[in-house]
Amino acid sequence: MGPDAIALVLASALLHAWWSVSIKGSRDPLVFNALQTVLPLAGLLASLPAVDLGLIPARAWACLGATTLCHTGYFWWLSRAYEHGDLGLVYPIARSTPAFLPLVTVPLLGERLTLPGIVGIATVVAGMWLVQLRPGLRRSAFAEPATRYALLTLATTVGYSLFDKAAMADLAAGPWSGPVPRAVFWNLLLWSSAGCVFSALVALRRGIAPLVAAARADLATPTRAAAVSLVGYALILQAFTLAPASYVVAVRQSSVLFALALAALRLHERPGRLRLAGAVLTVAGVALIAVA
Repeated sequence: MGPDAIALVLASALLHAWWSVSIKGSRDPLVFNALQTVLPLAGLLASLPAVDLGLIPARAWACLGATTLCHTGYFWWLSRAYEHGDLGLVYPIARSTPAFLPLVTVPLLGERLTLPGIVGIATVVAGMWLVQLRPGLRRSAFAEPATRYALLTLATTVGYSLFDKAAMADLAAGPWSGPVPRAVFWNLLLWSSAGCVFSALVALRRGIAPLVAAARADLATPTRAAAVSLVGYALILQAFTLAPASYVVAVRQSSVLFALALAALRLHERPGRLRLAGAVLTVAGVALIAVA
């Protein structure tokens, strides 16, 4: 994995951690995430005249449908997890994608993992799972609702990583014209499609009135969060064109370090020794992947 790809992924990791802290710090994560749809949808509508949709391959359109379902589930279950648990518990579990992604990318996408890369991924995963253990290793948190929602979030992350990697591979292999980079446009497109479905689900659960009231009270904060997330995931989509998805997703788990630090500073969470030890393992795993 080259230095350019590593730099992109680390920058994305920091932005994703900031975005997650913003969601956890909101009064209603479901409504907050629904309001984030406004910015990407506006960006998509503004960019459509400058993009030749005919240049998007048929398989990429199919991937869009699949990734829309995955991203919708991601927004939903992540919101529910943050309603029930601390960011320091939910975030590392939800970001444990490297444990499962290679099981899909190796047979389906033909990616190859070197031995240092495999060891690095395993080390990252060990760190992710360590953070959810209770002090003294006597009891884990897997029985809690927050953990179950985090695991469902993890499953959707594996799915959308696979479909977005396939879509970006097709887009990168074909021609592209216009001032809007393909990674930026694809990010706007997939978030807008998933955001509209997600917002409809939130409206069915919460009603329209809370959405309108929240937008009137403070639309700026979710809009800033959406901007941060758009930039962060655009960096990941670009990294997918430079390195195998398994390595990209594994290095992105360094966001756990940033999340723990931001949660302590902004949410006043206090991670214990096990969570800090898991963070150290994450750093070691990222270093091994960089060597690979």
